[in-house]
Amino acid sequence: MKKFIGLALAMLILMMFTGCNDEGKVKQGRAIAFDKEKGQVTFIEDKSLVKGKPEYTILPPSVFLIPKDKEEMGGDPAVGQRMKLDTEKNSITIFDKSTQQFKVIPFTLIEKKVNLPKEDPLVKGKKYPIVDRNAKTIEIYSSRLKTYVSFSLPIEYFTLPDETWAAGDEIRIYYKEEGKSLRFMNITKTDIFKK
Repeated sequence: MKKFIGLALAMLILMMFTGCNDEGKVKQGRAIAFDKEKGQVTFIEDKSLVKGKPEYTILPPSVFLIPKDKEEMGGDPAVGQRMKLDTEKNSITIFDKSTQQFKVIPFTLIEKKVNLPKEDPLVKGKKYPIVDRNAKTIEIYSSRLKTYVSFSLPIEYFTLPDETWAAGDEIRIYYKEEGKSLRFMNITKTDIFKK
């Protein structure tokens, strides 16, 4: 037994000195911009360690080139600047492209439905967010929160593009060199349990 432990320890030390443990790193976050021509994705990294409770709060945004090997690339990410929808405090947190900072915007709630599956007739088949610039209302459905809300905002916010209120796809990047992904997974569009 002592020989085995000694051998295992020697192999571990050898691996450390020969670089066999040169493993890459992983970053995960929400896509806020995607330039297909340049092959570049920009995202806000998730700092949370709790599954299902993301915290998209790390600035500045991470910018990575997508993998050169197309076999290592998942589906193109949908983008959006919505980082958090707080239905308790009636506020929405967005990434403001002009200031490169987060902005918390209070809203006036019109309607809220919780525990709403995506198959519910109220939300099924609809593309969110729904921005009505005439009525000055926005409708959002969060499949992660299983929550539908409609709310109103001051008029100045309706000059922003619809993607401001959308949640970008969640992505995971494997890399060894900062800014150059070796593998790209679109978590939002990939069913890892599908056979």
